[in-house]
This record gives sequence, structure tokens and C-alpha cells, in this order.
Amino acid sequence: MLKMIHPVAGAIALLTILTFWLSTLFAELFGSEACVVSVKTAIPWGFLLLVPAPMTAGGTGFVLSKGSRAVAVGAKLKHMPFLAANGLLILIPAALFLASKARAGEFDTEFYAVQIVELLAGQQTSRCLASICAMACV
Repeated sequence: MLKMIHPVAGAIALLTILTFWLSTLFAELFGSEACVVSVKTAIPWGFLLLVPAPMTAGGTGFVLSKGSRAVAVGAKLKHMPFLAANGLLILIPAALFLASKARAGEFDTEFYAVQIVELLAGQQTSRCLASICAMACV
């Protein structure tokens, strides 16, 4: 059962981050101000899906890796602290801040500075998750 839950949880985490990232990018580039407000205020609700998904993937991966000497397992374990720190220290606080600013209609320099940091951190997280998913397929 864990062998099935682990990749599904990892895929959900990756797809959720990609959805947040792409929604933000498209709303900013092609959407109206109302569209940006909708996207930025919806993203924190997505944490209800995003937070448990990588925790489940990490937990099941840790259990499945017990005693394994595989190089891929070591590489995946090495990425986990970066992903957790990136999410907890940058992505979640930035999303909450941006949702608050968007709700208030405050699209100022501070909003866009944090938006850029969030997009860059989200891109790094997506890349890292994608490489971890690719390792699972090898």
C-alpha cells in the first residue's frame, strides 16, 4: 500500500505547486486585477491539499527507504530539507502575504517584490520535486 501512496502523494505535491505557479504567472501576465485577486486568495486554500501531500510522500518514502543503500534514495533524502525549508520559510508566508495584499487591492512594489521571490522559490521547488519524481522512475 505504501508503494502506491508514496508516488501519488509526490505527484499531488508537484502538481499543486505547478498549478499555483502557473496560475500566478498567467493571472499576472494575461489576467485582470480581479483575476490576480482570485488566484492569490485561492492559493492559501490549496494548502489544505499541499501541506499533507509532501508530508505523506516524505513519510512513506522514509518508511520505504529503511535499509536501502540506493543512490536515488540518498539523493531524495538530501533534497527533503531544502523542500521543507523552502515551503515553510518562503512559499507559505509569501502566499499568505500576497493574499492579504491582493484582498486589500495593494498591488505595490512590495507586492511585486514578494511575488518575484515566490515565483523563483516555487520554480526551484518544482524543479526539485520533478527531479525527485524522475528518480523514482529510474
